Amino acid sequence: MERVIDLLRQFVVETGKPLDIILVGAMALPFYHVKLRFTQDLDAEIKQGDIEELYSYLKAKGLESDLSENISGWSVISMPSGYRERSRVVYKDQLLTIRVLSPEDYIIMKLRRGTAQDIEDAIEVAIAQKVKKEDLEVLFEKVLKESIKDTALFNFRRIYQVFTEELGRRVYNQNRPMP
Repeated sequence: MERVIDLLRQFVVETGKPLDIILVGAMALPFYHVKLRFTQDLDAEIKQGDIEELYSYLKAKGLESDLSENISGWSVISMPSGYRERSRVVYKDQLLTIRVLSPEDYIIMKLRRGTAQDIEDAIEVAIAQKVKKEDLEVLFEKVLKESIKDTALFNFRRIYQVFTEELGRRVYNQNRPMP
C-alpha cells in the first residue's frame, strides 16, 4: 500500500497537477482495518485529475490500474447515489487527496461484482467496521431502485443474500451480536 501512495505522490509532484482519487478495490482494505490481500492492480475513481495520464504513469511504473471518473458505470447495478459525498479522506497533502468509500458503499461496490473474493472482502469490511444490517439494507434497497431494470438485479439480490447469510454465520459463531 505504501508503494501505491508513494507512486501517487510522485505522480502529482512530477506533473504538478492535483489528483483526487477514491480507492475502490483491494488497496482500500487496510483503511477499513482489514489485512491487505495480495493484489496486483489499483481500482479507483478519479474525482480530479487526468485518468489517461495517471494510467500511463502507473503502467510505466509496473502497476496495473482500472480507473474511471464514474465507478457506477462498471456495472448494470448502480452505486447508491451520494457515494462520493460519503467517501472519506484517508490521505491529503497539497496536491494529492486519497479517499475510500464509506464501509457500506464499499460493500455494495464489492457485491455488484460478486465473486467469491469480493464477497469475502465485503464480509471482512462489515465485521471490521461493525456495519449495521439496517444501514446496509437501506443502501441495498436504494441500489435496487436506482439501477436499470435488468436480469443482473436477480443475481445481485442472490449475492446480497449469500453475503448476509455468511455474515450472520460468522458474527454468530464469534459470539458477537449481529450489527
